[in-house]
Formats: sequence, structure tokens, C-alpha cells
Amino acid sequence: MEPRITTDGGPSARVLELSARAEEALNAHSRTRDLTAALPRTDTSPLRIALLGPYSAGKSTLIAALLRLPAAEVEKIVDAAPKTREATPYPWNGVILVDLPGTLSGDGTHFAAARRGVRGADALMIVTTSELPGEAETEAVLQALDADGFADRSVVVVNEMNAENSDRDVILDEIRKRLGPFADRVPIVPTDARDFLDAANDPGLTDEERELLGSGSGIDALTAELLSIVAPGVSGLRPRAQAYELLRVLADAEELWNLHGEELDAVRTAEKFGASLSKAEEDVRKALGRESEVLAARIRTAGSRIADSISEKNGTVPTDVATAAARELVHSHTDFDIALSRATRAAFDVLTAEYGDVVPEPEEWVNDVNPPEAHPVAPPKSPLEEAVRKAAEDAAKQGVGKLSEWFTKIASDKKHAAAVVDLLNKSRVGQKLFDPSGKLTNGAKKFKPWGKVKATDKVFGWAGKAQWAAVVIGPALDTVSVIQDHSERAAVDKHRKKLRDHYADVALQQRDSLVNAGEQHLRTWIAEVEQALSDLVHPGAGVGAAREAALAEIGDVRDEVKGLLEHPAG
Repeated sequence: MEPRITTDGGPSARVLELSARAEEALNAHSRTRDLTAALPRTDTSPLRIALLGPYSAGKSTLIAALLRLPAAEVEKIVDAAPKTREATPYPWNGVILVDLPGTLSGDGTHFAAARRGVRGADALMIVTTSELPGEAETEAVLQALDADGFADRSVVVVNEMNAENSDRDVILDEIRKRLGPFADRVPIVPTDARDFLDAANDPGLTDEERELLGSGSGIDALTAELLSIVAPGVSGLRPRAQAYELLRVLADAEELWNLHGEELDAVRTAEKFGASLSKAEEDVRKALGRESEVLAARIRTAGSRIADSISEKNGTVPTDVATAAARELVHSHTDFDIALSRATRAAFDVLTAEYGDVVPEPEEWVNDVNPPEAHPVAPPKSPLEEAVRKAAEDAAKQGVGKLSEWFTKIASDKKHAAAVVDLLNKSRVGQKLFDPSGKLTNGAKKFKPWGKVKATDKVFGWAGKAQWAAVVIGPALDTVSVIQDHSERAAVDKHRKKLRDHYADVALQQRDSLVNAGEQHLRTWIAEVEQALSDLVHPGAGVGAAREAALAEIGDVRDEVKGLLEHPAG
């Protein structure tokens, strides 16, 4: 027999604590609130032994025998057909025997009443006959022993064993087979309650005949087994029964959260949308991480080229290398912008295919060029490529300070950026530089609503990139430290290392800042999509969230109850 859940001085406080937690969880929603009445409470009443078995198995007769009733009283409890319609209690040896309706009487109300009686029992007397239980009866017995947890709080009674043509050994072997893994855990007692009652009440029998019938009836053996089962008393046996009943109430609550009809459709719609949105978000985030690493690698590579190109004669960087590095720095950002836009556009297209035009189009990336067309012949070029090339050449002649100053003027004040936009938009050629797809303008000198604002942001962003490139290549064009060093080779090596370290730091900073900005850009769009589809998603999302939260709390309590049953001393 497994150890029983006990506490000092009364019913298990732990079971009742878990029952209180379950009550709080079930009360949190109207769907499960009514179940709280079935939760275990503090109960010091006598132990209850329920008699479970099919109609006409002799449960009422067994009770009469255990109670040692006289003949007149026996007929009162055994003459109805079906004999018991509701659970009927009988005090016996300090406990309560509960006669349940027959489970196979053909009456559904009898079965429901029997199930209620099992759920309120502390122990079971499972009754069958020498005719052996059928398939349905066997399933009911195994459920009681296994799922209902009565394996170590039950006795199986095989009644009417003294009937003609009954081979005791064959019948008992077959019963053990049907009990399967519980055969060694549950006592099996053969009885014949009618023989016991006849021995006690038939005036025509001799004392020898009474002794023979009484001793062969098995009622004394059954009495001993029942008293052994209930020997731990209320504080030892009931907490285990209450723990299993708590599990059954929690299972009922989970069943109530099984959704149907429109409610199920709404939750499925919300779940499908959530999965689609998560996939879109994941795809963009992967692109963001991948492309930011590519950008960082390109920055480090550009720095390595500059470092490798330093002249060992005078410590200078060749003009063409500096120019190429500056162009590469701008290219890396432009390519990153294009890739991020492309990934976001692909996610947008997928969501639009599923949910239609209600899905909001993502705002252009702050420093982005227009996304490429469906099948571009060549990737779009930034109009600053030529400007950076020219500026880099000028920087070799005038010093990096002039280059940085040239771009700072535009990048530091949007008024200057707006002036550049106005200048460019005076001609079709200039207009095409910042609006190749025609989303911002209605031809030269004409802007769509908010078009000039967005165009200004573009130029502002482009200038920022070019300005940033100028600042980054600055150390490459600074030869002061080399000139002042008397050890020429050592100075060149030191300068090369300094440049590589510089570009490695810039690569990390740019990667992290772009990832952070890209994440914010993505979150903003995802929030807009959720808002746009709220009417479609919110009804099911509300039910789904409530269901998920309820099932999580129910599951937590259930797991703790199971753990308590498995490790009662813990």
C-alpha cells in the first residue's frame, strides 16, 4: 500500500491549500465558477465506503449482510427494482457504507448518481458476481482503480460465489486477469451475502448448517478487509481522496475550456493571425540581424584595406583607397537599408495576401532609399555615391575637415536638406534622384501630400550617411602621429593597428545601433498591423488569452496535486 498524505492533527493542509488556489482560479471566469462548489473542503465526517457495481450484483444484499440485519429489515433494502436510485448511506463500524445505483441498469440517471457517489467516497467496495464482469463493467472498474485513484483504497467483492456451477478458482483467476496491473494491489474477496443472511435469519437451519453457511459466505473476510482499508482514519485516508477529487474537478474545468462553434472559430482566427504576424516579425528580425552583421563585416573590411594601403614611406593613405573606402561605407548602409526594406515589404506582401488591403503598409525606413521594383535590372544607386566620390577626392586635397563640414551643413539642419530637395526638384532629372518610384512627387516642382517632408528626410538621411563616412575615414587621412614618430616602420604598424581597431569599434557600434533602430521600426509597424486588424482578432484573442491563462493556472495546481500524490511526505 502506498504511503498516505498526512499532517499532524487533521486533514492535509496542503490539499486544502491547493483546493483554495483552484477555487481562486475557477472563480476568475464565469465559465468555471460553478465548479467551485465541488472542490474539497475541510471535512472531518466519518469515512465513506461506496459500493460500486452493476444492477443486480447484490450490493444492497451485501450491505444487509455487513449490517447483520434481521430478515424484516433485509427486505426493505433489497426489494426495489432497480434497487437503488440514489446514493443511500448506512452507518457501519464508525464509517458510512454508501449504496450506489447500479452502473449498468440501463438508466442514465443511475450512472450519473453512481459517478457522484464515487467522487464523494474515501474508499470503494467494487462489487461483481460469479458471472464475471462484462467489457463495460471492466472498464468502469479499471477507471475507478486508475484514473480515480482508488487502487490502494478498494476491495473487489465477487458475490454469489456459492451459486451452482461456480468454479471458485477459475473465476478468481479470471478476475485477476481483468484487473491487470492492479491484481496485486487490490484485495479480491469471494462472498455470498445471501448465504450469510440465510444463516443468520432462516429459523429452519441447524446450528451446524448456520456455521457452515456463515463461514463459507466470506462476509467475515470482507469485514476484515474493509476495516483494514479505513484503519488510518479520516486524517490518514481522506486527504488522498480529496486530492483525487481535486484532480477530477480540475479536469472538469479543463473540459469546460474546450471551445466550440463561433467561439472556436474566433480563437482559431486569432491564433492564425498571431502565428502569421509572428512569422512576419521573425523573418524581418532575421534579415535585420543578418544584414547588420554583413554591414559590420564590410566596415571592418574597408578598414583593413585602408590599414594595408598605408605607405611605409610617409604613412599616408592613397587617394583612391580613401575614396573607395568612403564609397564602401555609404554603400554598406544603402545596401542595409534596401535589404531591410525588402524584408519588411516581403512580410507585408504575405500578410496582405492573407488579410487583404486592411494591412497597413510599413513606413519607409528612416534612412532608406526606395525599395527596388519587383525585378530590377540593377540595384538602385544612391545619388550621394558621386557626391561622396567627389568629396573624398577633395578631402585628399583639402583634409577631412572640409568633407565633414560639407555634409554636416545638410545633416545637421533639415532646412538645408529641404533646400537641396527644392533644388533637385526643379528638373525631372533631379526629381528622379530622390523619388525614382514617383511616390513623393507629381512631376518636377510638384509634391504629393507629405511628399516634401519625406523627401527632406531622405536627403537628411543620405547626408548623414555621407557625413558619417567622412568622420569614419578621418583617422585614415590623419598623418600627424606618423610624421612625428621617429621610428618609421614602427609608426606605420602602430597606425595600421590603430585604424583596424577604429574600424572594428565602428563596425560594432553601427551594427548595434542599426539593430536597435530596426527593431523599433519593426515594432512600430507590427503595432499598426495589430491595430488595423483588431476587429477581426480581438474577440478570439480575448477568449484565447483568458483560456490560456486559466489553463495555465489549472495546470499548475494539477501538477502540484499530482506531485503531492506521488511524494506525499515531501
